[in-house]
Amino acid sequence: MKKRGIARRLAIVLAPLLLLVIGCQREQIKVYRVAKDQNQPQPQTAPALPTDSPNPGLPPGHPDISSVPTTSTPATSSQPQLTWTTPAGWTEVPPSQMRVASFKVQGAGGKQVDVSIVPLPGMAGSDEANVNRWRGQLGQPPVSPEELQKTVENVEAGGQPAQLYDIPGPNPSADGTMRIVGVIQHRADMEWFFKMTGDADLAEQQKPAFIAFLKLLKFTEAPAQAELPPGHPAIGDMNASAATAGPISHEGQPNWTIPAGWQEVAAGQFLVAKFTIAGEGGATAAVNVSQSAGEGGGVAANVNRWRGQLGLAPLSDDDASKSVMVIDVASGKASLVDMSGTDARTGQPTRLVGVIVPQSNQTWFYKFMGDTQVVESQKTMFTQFVQGVKY
Repeated sequence: MKKRGIARRLAIVLAPLLLLVIGCQREQIKVYRVAKDQNQPQPQTAPALPTDSPNPGLPPGHPDISSVPTTSTPATSSQPQLTWTTPAGWTEVPPSQMRVASFKVQGAGGKQVDVSIVPLPGMAGSDEANVNRWRGQLGQPPVSPEELQKTVENVEAGGQPAQLYDIPGPNPSADGTMRIVGVIQHRADMEWFFKMTGDADLAEQQKPAFIAFLKLLKFTEAPAQAELPPGHPAIGDMNASAATAGPISHEGQPNWTIPAGWQEVAAGQFLVAKFTIAGEGGATAAVNVSQSAGEGGGVAANVNRWRGQLGLAPLSDDDASKSVMVIDVASGKASLVDMSGTDARTGQPTRLVGVIVPQSNQTWFYKFMGDTQVVESQKTMFTQFVQGVKY
Protein backbone atom coordinates (compact mmCIF):
# COMPACT_ATOMS: atom_id res chain seq x y z
CA MET A 1 0.00 0.00 0.00
CA LYS A 2 2.85 2.35 0.85
CA LYS A 3 4.52 1.77 -2.56
CA ARG A 4 1.26 2.45 -4.39
CA GLY A 5 0.79 5.69 -2.44
CA ILE A 6 4.29 6.86 -3.33
CA ALA A 7 3.78 6.01 -7.02
CA ARG A 8 0.47 7.87 -7.07
CA ARG A 9 1.99 11.01 -5.53
CA LEU A 10 4.94 10.80 -7.92
CA ALA A 11 2.57 10.65 -10.90
CA ILE A 12 0.71 13.74 -9.68
CA VAL A 13 3.97 15.68 -9.32
CA LEU A 14 5.36 14.60 -12.73
CA ALA A 15 2.18 15.10 -14.77
CA PRO A 16 2.48 18.92 -15.11
CA LEU A 17 6.14 18.59 -16.05
CA LEU A 18 5.34 16.06 -18.77
CA LEU A 19 2.59 18.31 -20.14
CA LEU A 20 5.02 21.25 -20.19
CA VAL A 21 7.64 19.23 -22.10
CA ILE A 22 5.07 18.00 -24.61
CA GLY A 23 3.71 21.50 -25.12
CA CYS A 24 7.16 22.92 -25.78
CA GLN A 25 7.89 20.33 -28.47
CA ARG A 26 4.55 20.51 -30.23
CA GLU A 27 5.56 23.49 -32.38
CA GLN A 28 8.22 21.57 -34.36
CA ILE A 29 7.67 17.84 -34.24
CA LYS A 30 4.36 16.08 -34.64
CA VAL A 31 3.64 12.42 -33.91
CA TYR A 32 0.65 10.51 -35.21
CA ARG A 33 -0.18 6.95 -34.22
CA VAL A 34 -2.07 5.10 -36.97
CA ALA A 35 -5.36 4.10 -35.39
CA LYS A 36 -7.32 1.00 -36.33
CA ASP A 37 -10.75 2.58 -36.70
CA GLN A 38 -10.13 4.83 -39.67
CA ASN A 39 -12.41 3.20 -42.19
CA GLN A 40 -15.70 4.94 -41.42
CA PRO A 41 -15.52 8.40 -43.02
CA GLN A 42 -18.53 10.73 -43.01
CA PRO A 43 -19.58 12.82 -46.00
CA GLN A 44 -19.10 16.58 -46.00
CA THR A 45 -19.78 19.53 -48.24
CA ALA A 46 -16.79 20.03 -50.50
CA PRO A 47 -14.80 23.12 -49.44
CA ALA A 48 -13.62 25.72 -51.91
CA LEU A 49 -10.10 24.33 -51.70
CA PRO A 50 -10.26 20.73 -52.96
CA THR A 51 -9.39 18.01 -50.45
CA ASP A 52 -9.89 14.25 -50.56
CA SER A 53 -13.61 14.51 -51.27
CA PRO A 54 -15.80 11.66 -52.56
CA ASN A 55 -15.32 10.99 -56.25
CA PRO A 56 -17.37 8.66 -58.43
CA GLY A 57 -14.17 7.58 -60.17
CA LEU A 58 -12.69 5.79 -57.16
CA PRO A 59 -11.09 2.48 -58.21
CA PRO A 60 -12.84 -0.79 -57.29
CA GLY A 61 -12.21 -1.70 -53.67
CA HIS A 62 -10.99 1.82 -52.79
CA PRO A 63 -12.52 3.11 -49.52
CA ASP A 64 -14.30 6.47 -49.58
CA ILE A 65 -11.84 9.08 -48.31
CA SER A 66 -14.24 11.88 -47.52
CA SER A 67 -14.12 13.17 -44.00
CA VAL A 68 -15.17 15.78 -41.49
CA PRO A 69 -12.76 17.75 -39.32
CA THR A 70 -12.15 16.03 -36.03
CA THR A 71 -9.32 15.13 -33.73
CA SER A 72 -7.14 12.08 -34.27
CA THR A 73 -8.34 8.83 -32.80
CA PRO A 74 -6.19 7.84 -29.82
CA ALA A 75 -3.96 4.89 -30.50
CA THR A 76 -2.65 2.02 -28.48
CA SER A 77 1.00 1.47 -27.69
CA SER A 78 1.35 -1.26 -30.32
CA GLN A 79 0.32 0.92 -33.25
CA PRO A 80 2.85 2.58 -35.56
CA GLN A 81 3.78 6.24 -35.37
CA LEU A 82 4.38 8.88 -38.00
CA THR A 83 6.54 11.82 -36.99
CA TRP A 84 7.02 14.94 -39.10
CA THR A 85 8.59 18.39 -39.04
CA THR A 86 6.33 21.18 -40.31
CA PRO A 87 8.10 23.21 -43.05
CA ALA A 88 8.48 26.97 -42.68
CA GLY A 89 5.44 28.81 -44.00
CA TRP A 90 3.11 25.82 -43.59
CA THR A 91 0.24 26.00 -41.10
CA GLU A 92 -0.99 22.78 -39.56
CA VAL A 93 -4.77 22.45 -39.38
CA PRO A 94 -6.90 19.83 -37.59
CA PRO A 95 -6.78 16.45 -39.37
CA SER A 96 -9.80 14.33 -40.14
CA GLN A 97 -10.81 10.72 -39.60
CA MET A 98 -9.05 9.67 -42.79
CA ARG A 99 -6.28 12.26 -42.83
CA VAL A 100 -3.53 11.84 -40.29
CA ALA A 101 -2.19 15.31 -41.02
CA SER A 102 -3.38 18.43 -42.84
CA PHE A 103 -1.55 21.64 -43.72
CA LYS A 104 -2.34 24.82 -45.60
CA VAL A 105 0.06 27.23 -47.28
CA GLN A 106 -0.91 30.85 -48.01
CA GLY A 107 0.62 32.65 -50.97
CA ALA A 108 0.38 36.15 -52.40
CA GLY A 109 -2.99 37.37 -53.63
CA GLY A 110 -4.97 34.82 -51.61
CA LYS A 111 -3.43 31.81 -53.32
CA GLN A 112 -3.52 28.59 -51.31
CA VAL A 113 -2.43 24.98 -51.39
CA ASP A 114 -3.67 22.13 -49.22
CA VAL A 115 -1.41 19.27 -48.09
CA SER A 116 -2.83 15.99 -46.82
CA ILE A 117 -1.57 12.61 -45.60
CA VAL A 118 -3.99 9.69 -45.91
CA PRO A 119 -3.07 6.09 -45.01
CA LEU A 120 -5.30 3.26 -46.20
CA PRO A 121 -4.88 -0.29 -44.91
CA GLY A 122 -4.50 -3.15 -47.32
CA MET A 123 -5.41 -2.57 -50.94
CA ALA A 124 -6.50 0.84 -52.22
CA GLY A 125 -6.57 0.34 -55.96
CA SER A 126 -3.76 0.43 -58.50
CA ASP A 127 -1.47 3.44 -58.91
CA GLU A 128 -2.92 3.95 -62.38
CA ALA A 129 -6.47 4.08 -61.01
CA ASN A 130 -5.56 6.52 -58.25
CA VAL A 131 -3.56 8.85 -60.50
CA ASN A 132 -6.37 8.86 -63.06
CA ARG A 133 -8.77 9.69 -60.23
CA TRP A 134 -6.62 12.72 -59.42
CA ARG A 135 -6.52 13.65 -63.11
CA GLY A 136 -10.30 13.48 -63.20
CA GLN A 137 -10.48 15.96 -60.31
CA LEU A 138 -8.76 18.49 -62.59
CA GLY A 139 -10.79 17.62 -65.66
CA GLN A 140 -7.95 15.71 -67.30
CA PRO A 141 -8.53 12.48 -69.29
CA PRO A 142 -7.13 9.18 -67.98
CA VAL A 143 -3.77 7.93 -69.19
CA SER A 144 -2.54 4.44 -69.99
CA PRO A 145 -0.01 2.60 -67.78
CA GLU A 146 2.67 3.27 -70.40
CA GLU A 147 1.98 7.02 -70.41
CA LEU A 148 1.85 7.02 -66.62
CA GLN A 149 5.34 5.55 -66.36
CA LYS A 150 6.70 8.41 -68.48
CA THR A 151 5.49 10.98 -65.93
CA VAL A 152 6.45 9.30 -62.64
CA GLU A 153 9.17 10.84 -60.47
CA ASN A 154 10.94 8.66 -57.91
CA VAL A 155 11.15 10.29 -54.47
CA GLU A 156 11.70 9.18 -50.90
CA ALA A 157 9.20 9.21 -48.04
CA GLY A 158 10.35 8.20 -44.60
CA GLY A 159 13.39 6.31 -45.85
CA GLN A 160 11.57 4.25 -48.48
CA PRO A 161 10.91 4.78 -52.21
CA ALA A 162 7.69 6.42 -53.37
CA GLN A 163 6.26 7.63 -56.66
CA LEU A 164 5.36 11.27 -57.37
CA TYR A 165 2.88 12.42 -60.01
CA ASP A 166 2.62 16.12 -60.95
CA ILE A 167 -0.75 16.93 -62.55
CA PRO A 168 -1.70 20.45 -63.75
CA GLY A 169 -5.17 21.41 -64.89
CA PRO A 170 -7.85 24.11 -64.89
CA ASN A 171 -9.46 25.16 -61.63
CA PRO A 172 -12.91 23.51 -61.71
CA SER A 173 -14.45 26.14 -59.41
CA ALA A 174 -12.65 29.39 -60.35
CA ASP A 175 -10.44 31.05 -62.92
CA GLY A 176 -6.80 30.12 -63.22
CA THR A 177 -4.97 26.81 -63.07
CA MET A 178 -4.50 24.24 -60.34
CA ARG A 179 -1.98 21.53 -59.63
CA ILE A 180 -2.05 18.21 -57.81
CA VAL A 181 1.33 16.91 -56.67
CA GLY A 182 0.49 13.44 -55.45
CA VAL A 183 2.80 10.81 -53.97
CA ILE A 184 1.90 7.14 -53.51
CA GLN A 185 3.87 4.81 -51.28
CA HIS A 186 3.29 1.08 -50.75
CA ARG A 187 4.54 0.48 -47.22
CA ALA A 188 4.13 -2.94 -45.57
CA ASP A 189 0.36 -3.58 -45.44
CA MET A 190 -0.55 0.10 -45.67
CA GLU A 191 -0.75 2.44 -48.65
CA TRP A 192 0.09 6.09 -48.04
CA PHE A 193 -1.16 9.01 -50.12
CA PHE A 194 0.63 12.36 -49.77
CA LYS A 195 -1.11 15.07 -51.75
CA MET A 196 -0.58 18.79 -52.36
CA THR A 197 -3.48 20.51 -54.10
CA GLY A 198 -4.10 24.14 -54.98
CA ASP A 199 -2.95 27.08 -57.06
CA ALA A 200 -0.61 25.85 -59.79
CA ASP A 201 2.10 28.49 -59.30
CA LEU A 202 2.14 28.19 -55.52
CA ALA A 203 2.18 24.38 -55.72
CA GLU A 204 5.14 24.56 -58.10
CA GLN A 205 6.92 26.92 -55.70
CA GLN A 206 6.22 24.63 -52.73
CA LYS A 207 7.11 21.38 -54.51
CA PRO A 208 10.75 21.31 -53.24
CA ALA A 209 9.54 21.89 -49.66
CA PHE A 210 6.94 19.15 -50.13
CA ILE A 211 9.57 16.64 -51.33
CA ALA A 212 11.91 17.60 -48.47
CA PHE A 213 9.01 17.21 -46.00
CA LEU A 214 8.37 13.66 -47.23
CA LYS A 215 12.03 12.72 -46.99
CA LEU A 216 12.18 13.79 -43.33
CA LEU A 217 9.12 11.76 -42.30
CA LYS A 218 9.85 9.10 -39.70
CA PHE A 219 7.86 5.88 -39.32
CA THR A 220 8.24 3.71 -36.22
CA GLU A 221 6.35 0.50 -35.52
CA ALA A 222 5.70 1.27 -31.86
CA PRO A 223 5.94 4.41 -29.74
CA ALA A 224 9.05 4.90 -27.70
CA GLN A 225 8.63 4.37 -23.97
CA ALA A 226 9.23 7.37 -21.76
CA GLU A 227 12.20 7.08 -19.45
CA LEU A 228 11.13 6.39 -15.88
CA PRO A 229 12.27 8.65 -13.02
CA PRO A 230 15.24 7.40 -10.95
CA GLY A 231 14.17 4.74 -8.47
CA HIS A 232 10.80 4.15 -10.19
CA PRO A 233 9.76 0.46 -10.19
CA ALA A 234 10.01 -1.22 -13.62
CA ILE A 235 6.75 -1.48 -15.61
CA GLY A 236 7.00 -4.80 -17.40
CA ASP A 237 9.43 -5.33 -20.24
CA MET A 238 9.83 -1.94 -21.91
CA ASN A 239 11.80 -3.50 -24.77
CA ALA A 240 9.37 -6.30 -25.59
CA SER A 241 8.69 -6.63 -29.29
CA ALA A 242 5.27 -6.05 -30.76
CA ALA A 243 5.24 -9.63 -31.99
CA THR A 244 5.35 -11.04 -28.48
CA ALA A 245 3.21 -8.41 -26.78
CA GLY A 246 -0.22 -9.50 -25.65
CA PRO A 247 -2.19 -12.69 -26.25
CA ILE A 248 -2.66 -14.24 -29.68
CA SER A 249 -6.19 -13.79 -31.00
CA HIS A 250 -7.74 -16.39 -33.33
CA GLU A 251 -10.87 -14.36 -33.99
CA GLY A 252 -11.82 -14.32 -37.67
CA GLN A 253 -9.36 -17.04 -38.66
CA PRO A 254 -10.52 -19.76 -41.09
CA ASN A 255 -9.86 -23.45 -40.51
CA TRP A 256 -6.21 -24.30 -41.25
CA THR A 257 -3.39 -26.55 -40.13
CA ILE A 258 -0.23 -24.74 -39.07
CA PRO A 259 2.89 -26.46 -40.47
CA ALA A 260 5.53 -27.81 -38.10
CA GLY A 261 8.22 -25.27 -37.33
CA TRP A 262 5.96 -22.26 -37.85
CA GLN A 263 5.59 -20.02 -34.80
CA GLU A 264 2.34 -18.09 -34.51
CA VAL A 265 2.81 -14.64 -33.03
CA ALA A 266 0.47 -11.79 -32.20
CA ALA A 267 -0.75 -10.30 -35.48
CA GLY A 268 -0.33 -6.61 -36.09
CA GLN A 269 -3.20 -4.33 -36.99
CA PHE A 270 -5.01 -5.20 -40.22
CA LEU A 271 -3.71 -8.80 -40.07
CA VAL A 272 -5.78 -11.91 -39.37
CA ALA A 273 -2.70 -13.97 -38.44
CA LYS A 274 1.08 -13.89 -38.50
CA PHE A 275 3.66 -16.70 -38.39
CA THR A 276 7.44 -16.56 -38.15
CA ILE A 277 9.82 -19.19 -39.55
CA ALA A 278 13.43 -19.49 -38.44
CA GLY A 279 16.26 -20.67 -40.69
CA GLU A 280 19.99 -21.23 -40.26
CA GLY A 281 22.28 -18.54 -38.92
CA GLY A 282 19.45 -16.43 -37.54
CA ALA A 283 17.73 -16.05 -40.92
CA THR A 284 13.96 -15.56 -40.70
CA ALA A 285 10.84 -15.13 -42.79
CA ALA A 286 7.24 -14.36 -41.94
CA VAL A 287 3.80 -15.28 -43.22
CA ASN A 288 1.17 -12.53 -43.00
CA VAL A 289 -2.52 -13.31 -43.52
CA SER A 290 -5.06 -10.56 -44.21
CA GLN A 291 -8.43 -10.17 -45.87
CA SER A 292 -10.33 -7.39 -47.60
CA ALA A 293 -13.89 -6.82 -48.75
CA GLY A 294 -14.73 -7.49 -52.38
CA GLU A 295 -11.77 -7.83 -54.74
CA GLY A 296 -9.47 -5.86 -52.45
CA GLY A 297 -8.22 -3.71 -55.32
CA GLY A 298 -7.61 -6.57 -57.76
CA VAL A 299 -4.69 -8.84 -58.57
CA ALA A 300 -2.56 -6.28 -60.45
CA ALA A 301 -2.78 -3.65 -57.70
CA ASN A 302 -1.69 -6.12 -55.05
CA VAL A 303 1.14 -7.54 -57.14
CA ASN A 304 2.47 -3.99 -57.54
CA ARG A 305 1.99 -3.32 -53.82
CA TRP A 306 4.19 -6.32 -53.03
CA ARG A 307 6.69 -5.28 -55.71
CA GLY A 308 6.99 -1.91 -53.99
CA GLN A 309 7.95 -3.66 -50.76
CA LEU A 310 10.89 -5.22 -52.61
CA GLY A 311 11.99 -1.99 -54.25
CA LEU A 312 10.72 -3.15 -57.66
CA ALA A 313 9.10 -0.84 -60.17
CA PRO A 314 5.36 -1.26 -60.74
CA LEU A 315 4.13 -3.18 -63.76
CA SER A 316 1.24 -2.39 -66.06
CA ASP A 317 -1.99 -4.12 -65.10
CA ASP A 318 -1.54 -6.52 -68.02
CA ASP A 319 2.05 -7.44 -67.14
CA ALA A 320 1.23 -7.72 -63.43
CA SER A 321 -1.59 -10.14 -64.21
CA LYS A 322 0.71 -12.18 -66.46
CA SER A 323 3.25 -12.54 -63.63
CA VAL A 324 0.93 -14.69 -61.50
CA MET A 325 0.32 -18.42 -61.67
CA VAL A 326 -3.13 -19.89 -61.07
CA ILE A 327 -3.19 -22.66 -58.46
CA ASP A 328 -5.91 -24.87 -56.99
CA VAL A 329 -7.07 -24.25 -53.42
CA ALA A 330 -9.76 -25.92 -51.31
CA SER A 331 -12.27 -23.20 -52.21
CA GLY A 332 -11.49 -22.98 -55.95
CA LYS A 333 -8.71 -21.05 -57.70
CA ALA A 334 -6.07 -18.63 -56.43
CA SER A 335 -3.29 -16.46 -57.90
CA LEU A 336 0.34 -17.03 -56.82
CA VAL A 337 3.24 -14.67 -57.48
CA ASP A 338 6.92 -15.28 -56.68
CA MET A 339 9.37 -12.38 -56.77
CA SER A 340 12.77 -11.38 -55.39
CA GLY A 341 14.26 -8.00 -54.58
CA THR A 342 15.56 -5.94 -51.68
CA ASP A 343 13.65 -5.33 -48.47
CA ALA A 344 13.16 -1.56 -48.35
CA ARG A 345 13.42 -1.61 -44.53
CA THR A 346 16.57 -3.72 -44.12
CA GLY A 347 18.34 -3.41 -47.47
CA GLN A 348 18.80 -7.19 -47.51
CA PRO A 349 18.04 -9.56 -50.43
CA THR A 350 14.49 -10.73 -49.92
CA ARG A 351 12.03 -13.08 -51.57
CA LEU A 352 8.26 -12.78 -51.50
CA VAL A 353 5.68 -15.42 -52.38
CA GLY A 354 2.15 -14.09 -52.33
CA VAL A 355 -1.17 -15.84 -52.84
CA ILE A 356 -4.49 -14.09 -53.52
CA VAL A 357 -7.57 -16.19 -52.76
CA PRO A 358 -10.94 -14.76 -53.87
CA GLN A 359 -14.08 -15.70 -51.98
CA SER A 360 -17.73 -14.86 -52.57
CA ASN A 361 -17.63 -11.37 -51.01
CA GLN A 362 -14.06 -10.95 -49.84
CA THR A 363 -10.45 -11.70 -50.77
CA TRP A 364 -7.74 -13.33 -48.67
CA PHE A 365 -4.05 -12.45 -48.97
CA TYR A 366 -1.15 -14.66 -47.88
CA LYS A 367 2.31 -13.08 -47.99
CA PHE A 368 5.43 -15.16 -47.31
CA MET A 369 8.42 -12.79 -47.16
CA GLY A 370 11.94 -12.90 -45.78
CA ASP A 371 15.35 -14.47 -46.21
CA THR A 372 15.65 -16.00 -49.68
CA GLN A 373 16.88 -19.39 -48.43
CA VAL A 374 14.15 -19.69 -45.81
CA VAL A 375 11.47 -18.84 -48.37
CA GLU A 376 12.92 -21.33 -50.87
CA SER A 377 13.01 -24.15 -48.31
CA GLN A 378 9.45 -23.46 -47.10
CA LYS A 379 7.71 -22.46 -50.33
CA THR A 380 6.13 -25.90 -50.88
CA MET A 381 4.97 -26.00 -47.27
CA PHE A 382 3.55 -22.48 -47.58
CA THR A 383 1.70 -23.32 -50.79
CA GLN A 384 0.22 -26.47 -49.26
CA PHE A 385 -0.83 -24.48 -46.19
CA VAL A 386 -2.75 -21.99 -48.33
CA GLN A 387 -4.28 -24.72 -50.51
CA GLY A 388 -5.66 -26.51 -47.46
CA VAL A 389 -7.40 -23.53 -45.83
CA LYS A 390 -11.18 -23.93 -45.42
CA TYR A 391 -13.23 -20.74 -45.12
